[in-house]
Amino acid sequence: MIYPKQNKIIFWCFKWYTNRLLGHAFDEIIFDKISLDEKSILLIANHFSFWDSLILFWVNEKLFKKKAYVMVLEETMRKERFLKYGGAFSVGKQPKEIIEALNFASNLLNEPGNLVLIYPQGKLYSNFVEQVRLKKGALHIIKQTKADFQLVFAATFVQYFKHKKPTATVYLKTETVNYAGKTIGDLHQAYQQHYSASKLLQTEIDIEQ
Repeated sequence: MIYPKQNKIIFWCFKWYTNRLLGHAFDEIIFDKISLDEKSILLIANHFSFWDSLILFWVNEKLFKKKAYVMVLEETMRKERFLKYGGAFSVGKQPKEIIEALNFASNLLNEPGNLVLIYPQGKLYSNFVEQVRLKKGALHIIKQTKADFQLVFAATFVQYFKHKKPTATVYLKTETVNYAGKTIGDLHQAYQQHYSASKLLQTEIDIEQ
């Protein structure tokens, strides 16, 4: 497993580069203003592109203001080693490697200043799929975390509308249910409801001419 590394100078450069990259690539990034507390945050999001984590990294800087970590496939981490300085940690494909990464994520959530971003779909899917299937790892993290944390759902959609550059819209929802005593089906259903509602809102956006 590849663990995140702390380096203030490299992190500052990573933050500057991310903001610059997003500024060049997107016309606008929009997100919901949700109520937050002082707890750590488990952020569950849909996974559709290279931009996912960078967009949510930016949202964290603007809204959550936590020390952000993100679970990334080990093969990606080995290709892009700089990601570890941006809070990324790897998850392998073997059962032992998966459990190690999930337990690491759970331990991170025991610190109220942390945010952990995961993509329970496990791989990339189209930005507009109808169903978002969550793998069991998300529930493992929830059940293993000892501290009280805040569960937040994120559904991100990217469209061009009338601009040359696309707009990224991040629909956020604070989930109040504690899923430690529930099934992955319950968690999937809750996220699916948020995703479907967000997708519907995205298709109903009124574009000014």
